[in-house]
Amino acid sequence: MNLRSVDLNLLVVLDALLDEAHVSRAADRIGLSQPAMSSALERCRQLFGDRLLERGPGGMVLTPKAHALAGPVKDILASTKSLLDRNEPDLMAIRQTVRVVTADYPAVVIAPELHRRLARTAPGITVVLMPWHGAAAALEGLGRGTIDLAISVFPVVEADFTRRELLRESYLVVMRRGHPAAAGFDLEGWLAHPHVLVSGRGDTKGPLDEALARIGRERHVGMVVPNFTMVLPLVAGSDMIGLLPSRCLQDGDDAFVTFPPPLAVEGFPLHSAWHKRRAGDPAVQHVARLIEDLILALPVGG
Repeated sequence: MNLRSVDLNLLVVLDALLDEAHVSRAADRIGLSQPAMSSALERCRQLFGDRLLERGPGGMVLTPKAHALAGPVKDILASTKSLLDRNEPDLMAIRQTVRVVTADYPAVVIAPELHRRLARTAPGITVVLMPWHGAAAALEGLGRGTIDLAISVFPVVEADFTRRELLRESYLVVMRRGHPAAAGFDLEGWLAHPHVLVSGRGDTKGPLDEALARIGRERHVGMVVPNFTMVLPLVAGSDMIGLLPSRCLQDGDDAFVTFPPPLAVEGFPLHSAWHKRRAGDPAVQHVARLIEDLILALPVGG
């Protein structure tokens, strides 16, 4: 194909269409009228020899070829932007949205200070904190370009992604001050009271239950909650016992007491990750650096 005959602006149009799967929203996103966007879609269809977008039961849907094009199109646009943006970016002049997927921990801890630092250094960056649905879903979103940065546990990533280990976290047992299990805390006291289990999928058992089963013991799970932020309010007003990452607990909170688990509980690494196409994006990289600094500064509770 002779590139001189191709309008490369169509790649910008196609990127918006594949993201939005909606002609009007794609037109609004890049500042075209709806008729102009419809005309551009027809030109994209001719260029790639495929319908790209088709009507489905709930609206427009991407064809298989469109799904296959989404990633390469974003890579080409990112490489072009990096080629043109060789000068040091002016963070104060950036106007951009950065979408970050992260669990409630550490988001609830770092969000206020992240906003304060962005207000000072890059006030035109809007951070969208998006819900975490697991590492696999986060990597899929990074690959598709629907998210820019992810904070999670990523055991492995493919070559298209950059992964940085931010810290290694451990767990602490937490209960209200004055809890009957606090005096002479041991395995028996730990198992004598109901536990709060954190599971985003609603599981009633986890790796800890498997470890207990190996020594012939079990615990009673009194409640399952979807995130760590719900644990402290629950244990504060009951005899339930929680298990939290140590940095979820702030020093000086006299309402709770903490103990190392009486049974070995494996901790976890916390990573940040982004697709290689975001490596040269100054807004994404600035947010990534701020989040890394804030996470590394989190005090260990207990």
